[in-house]
Amino acid sequence: MPSATPGFELPLRLFLAFRVLIDELHAELARQGHPDMRPMHGFVMQAIGSRGTTAVDLGRVLGVSKQAAGKTIETMERAGYVERTRDPDDTRRKIVRLTPFGVDALARSARIFDALRARWAEELGQDRLEALEDDLRKVTPEGLWRLDVPGWFGTM
Repeated sequence: MPSATPGFELPLRLFLAFRVLIDELHAELARQGHPDMRPMHGFVMQAIGSRGTTAVDLGRVLGVSKQAAGKTIETMERAGYVERTRDPDDTRRKIVRLTPFGVDALARSARIFDALRARWAEELGQDRLEALEDDLRKVTPEGLWRLDVPGWFGTM
């Protein structure tokens, strides 16, 4: 028997839930001293990681061009989240690294996400939230870190 809910509503509700969490995260980050953080910056920071990366590798991981990655790096550099340094193994290459300010933003993001999850557990009930998470694990690939969302959406 067909559902009374149209099929297109499921992806829109999932995306809307994502959007609600991300908007609340960024509002709190702004209150905590990171008003220049944007949703895409989280993907970029995760792709840079603790060891740093090059603009070419960053673009590949994010699924965008080197030029798009470079433009985002420039924006994040101006905001103080990343810095470019020379690669000690190849002085022609530049490595993009997180600054202490960028690391702070990631640490605060993790704590804020924990608080948002706790609020959802309070609203929905811990058991229902855990069941939702379990169900989402059943219908999604095992790896959490699909950082190519910027390229998948087609813009950065």
